Parts: sequence; structure tokens; C-alpha cells
Amino acid sequence: MACLDWSQCPAVESVPGKMSGAWVLKGTRMPVASIFENLAAGGSLDDIVEWFDGLDREQVKTVIEFAARSLEKEPAYAK
Repeated sequence: MACLDWSQCPAVESVPGKMSGAWVLKGTRMPVASIFENLAAGGSLDDIVEWFDGLDREQVKTVIEFAARSLEKEPAYAK
């Protein structure tokens, strides 16, 4: 399975020493993985923004859209 290059997503950052270098929403300590865990558990974009203080709806939306766009690319093995 291919791994997303989160460095290409403008809404996230990885800072050594901040959340062990995990990808987080810029300016927060919210791991990107938490967004997808909450979606998998049945939460919506609006739920996530409501449940976690200080999140910017557009940042969360950008992360979700970035991941979705990556699925539109043809897999390397299919070429």
C-alpha cells in the first residue's frame, strides 16, 4: 500500500519534538490520524470541529480532500 506524502498537504506540519514528529494540523497538536479515526468511528467533519477546540474547519476539510485526491491517482502497479 502506498503511503501519502503529507509534506505536500498545506494544512499539516511535522515538527520534531511536537507530538513525536507526527503529522498534525498546522498550529495545533491534533494528529492527522485522529481525524480519520473519528471519521471511521462515524463522526462527520462538523462533529470533529465541534469536538476538538481550536480546529479550523477548512484545515480539516483540506486534510480529508488531500487524502481523497490521492485515491484518484492510478496505482504504480497498474501502469
